Amino acid sequence: MATEIRVPTLGESVTEATIGRWFKKVGDAIAADEPVVELETDKVTVEVPAPSAGTLQEIAVKEGDTVEVGALLGSIGEGAAAAPAKAAPAAREKKEAVAQAAGASGAGSTGEAIEKTANVGGEPPIEERKRPPAPSAAKLLAENRLSTDEVAGSGKDGQVLKGDVLAAIERGGRGAPSQPAELPKVARAPSAPEDEVREERVKMTRLRQTIARRLKDAQSNAAMLTTFNEVDMTAVMDLRKKYKDLFEKKHGVKLGFMGFFTKAVCHALKEIPAVNAEIDGTDIIYKNFCHIGVAVGTERGLVVPVVRDADRMTIAEIEKEIGRLGAEARDGKLALADMQGGTFTISNGGVYGSLMSTPILNAPQSGILGMHKIQERPMVVGGQIVVRPMMYLALSYDHRIVDGKEAVTFLVRVKDVLEDPERLVLDL
Repeated sequence: MATEIRVPTLGESVTEATIGRWFKKVGDAIAADEPVVELETDKVTVEVPAPSAGTLQEIAVKEGDTVEVGALLGSIGEGAAAAPAKAAPAAREKKEAVAQAAGASGAGSTGEAIEKTANVGGEPPIEERKRPPAPSAAKLLAENRLSTDEVAGSGKDGQVLKGDVLAAIERGGRGAPSQPAELPKVARAPSAPEDEVREERVKMTRLRQTIARRLKDAQSNAAMLTTFNEVDMTAVMDLRKKYKDLFEKKHGVKLGFMGFFTKAVCHALKEIPAVNAEIDGTDIIYKNFCHIGVAVGTERGLVVPVVRDADRMTIAEIEKEIGRLGAEARDGKLALADMQGGTFTISNGGVYGSLMSTPILNAPQSGILGMHKIQERPMVVGGQIVVRPMMYLALSYDHRIVDGKEAVTFLVRVKDVLEDPERLVLDL
């Protein structure tokens, strides 16, 4: 008897994934719990283990297909040399034919093809059926007594998203459906024949698509503004130089800048809570804790693992946690829980040589701090021109919730404690 391999639960609010790659081919022997296939979600890459030992009997979806939670991925036959599955029943053949047609016409996913053939063997399939609203959108619809007919969906296949419902509520909620929030895509101009042969077209990974969508959504939905300051890193660098060997010997981790910056941010967030809040409809949710996201660049793209309760941690504990999360991010082993629930984000472009930038908010957060390259510059100190290691700081914030005075004050507080680290110890 064959054992089915299905898409596991992928975490909070994650309903679908893309087939990254199969580690096995039909006919290969598989041990129990051995990784069989890689799934790429909006946030992480997940390896699906074999539910039992045997031989891979069938692969139901190919690499690049989109599948939903619970969908059939394949099956495992008994024995070390189980034969591949025989001819599929008519229903499966019909599904595969529709899936192939969908791929040829740009529909893009086996999940969509299966959805359109859900009534195989019964009533004719409904070709134009829309996707159900996203879970967050469905909750808002119920709370505001709205139906999907009253809200135009801007998601795939007309799916109603949370932003669509919020937009409808702001307009009064009822009446004619609104137009999709997303503007039409501009068609790409064709390449010259002599250039086309030298181009390479590669499908965006699911993670890259998600990064692009979230960053664009942040620009479209938030009243984003950036304020700047600069910090003299002399005190922090002297402190690191004095204690780095002792620190590493005692704690087993190097003393970097991120520990100081994370503590400085937590210090400032307590004084300016609006920067640690988020908007939910017409409500403001203030977070009385500091879960600090740390942007990490990987080969797959940017991910933001979260250091939880950073305000309760020592600098040594922060450095250890950042080291752990960074290593797992680069190895593609981050869990979904590692990237959820952040209240504020720090992005260190300085490690790549960036001198100045305007970071984009990590929605729904209301603030993100950009760190940059430390560079020696002439500064006037006590009426004298001296050389100091300086770093530009950039705070991007949501002006809907954070006033300019609060943003500037927040950045000044970060600057103050970094230029005088003793304030962190004394909580000043």
